[in-house]
Amino acid sequence: MRTIWNGSLSFGLVNIPIGLALATSPKARASDVSFRMLHRECKSPIQQKRWCPVHDREVGPDEIVKGWEVAKGEFVIVEDADLEAIQQADDSRAIDITRFVPLDQVDPIYFDRTYYLAPASAPAQRRPYVLLLEALKDTGMAAVGRFILRGSETFCLIRPHGDALALETLFLAEDVRSQAEIEEAVGETEVKDAELGLARQVIDSLAADFEPTELESVYRRDLRALLESKLKGEEIAKPEPVPEAPVIDLMEALRRSVEQAAGKKEKKAPASKGQGRPTKAAAGSSRKR
Repeated sequence: MRTIWNGSLSFGLVNIPIGLALATSPKARASDVSFRMLHRECKSPIQQKRWCPVHDREVGPDEIVKGWEVAKGEFVIVEDADLEAIQQADDSRAIDITRFVPLDQVDPIYFDRTYYLAPASAPAQRRPYVLLLEALKDTGMAAVGRFILRGSETFCLIRPHGDALALETLFLAEDVRSQAEIEEAVGETEVKDAELGLARQVIDSLAADFEPTELESVYRRDLRALLESKLKGEEIAKPEPVPEAPVIDLMEALRRSVEQAAGKKEKKAPASKGQGRPTKAAAGSSRKR
């Protein structure tokens, strides 16, 4: 596995050699297809220039300085030396574990980016990795720590992921926005017992195990098809506009949802063993195929 950072996990007197590997594709948050901006007339890639509107000319890298906007058009100048003075001067390449916490207490809203922790190649160096993995599994705990990644202080949570350790970089508490406004609006709204009962029926009828392979991006699929068609010079078919759904009563919508979900379950239900002649519904469905 290709690692982007190599160091060690450190807690107490224990050091575990590890490597940091990306768990997801860098482009997974958007699309696996990227575009360049072109000049429509000549199809040449557009160049982004750093332009000063006051002097009406392009400026070079040595003429650019960072500025923090405190008011409209007013800036506090920050030099690179100012940032270097407060930057973490830590070249230990160690993830310092500061505490162990129950994993179920950590809300996933604090998770930023997921990495795999790869163990060392030598069998003797892998033993402490496996020991920590099994201990976290047995106790239901996770490790909270900090380290320096690309020159920046990073907080992290280390948790079991199957038979591997995963590292989640964490947002700080001040980075997570409050949901108090939503909770206030929800607290003022009441639901009827009958509505709640029907909603539970809808949930029960659609309940299933989580299957990651079923998460397919329709946009990615259609985008690839569009690009392949354009490459072949084919005409692109435009989809018909979807009519807006009429607004119906909440109770009626829940009842229809229950009926619809029940119908889907009946179609997916496998035939029982020892079944004799097919029913009319089954025979009809086989003729339709």
